[in-house]
Amino acid sequence: MRPAMEVWFYHLQSQRLERALPALLERALANGWRSVVQAASEERLDLLDEVLWTYADASFLAHGRARDGDAEMQPVYLTCDAENPNAARLRLFVDGADVAASLAADAAYERVILLFDGNDADQLASARAQWKALKDKGFSLTYWQQNERGGWEKKA
Repeated sequence: MRPAMEVWFYHLQSQRLERALPALLERALANGWRSVVQAASEERLDLLDEVLWTYADASFLAHGRARDGDAEMQPVYLTCDAENPNAARLRLFVDGADVAASLAADAAYERVILLFDGNDADQLASARAQWKALKDKGFSLTYWQQNERGGWEKKA
């Protein structure tokens, strides 16, 4: 039986993750969705933590990590683990974080997004391997590619 959640692959080409991620999180929050962002390392989480506070002069995204406490209250939660303490409906994976290993078929997510840098050979290879693994497990997959203006075009 195929899991109900949607799994989207976002192929970054014209923007770096640090620019694209805040826009995606803002859209999710506008839709009333809490989010979890999973990275592959604590060092990367440190950078994303800073980015979400400073990405725009007039705005920031409220978020937290385990060390901040009150995880269940955070609209955006940053982690390296499979946890979902804020009952997020959206989970984003970055920098090659392993989607298949972190998703249970009964996960409460409506959507999962794997963001990868198309200019990074390692991330591209990881995304291809993850696409195959998730497809083999019966997940519904969609591929989006970023255009030169930073918008997203559905390709598959």
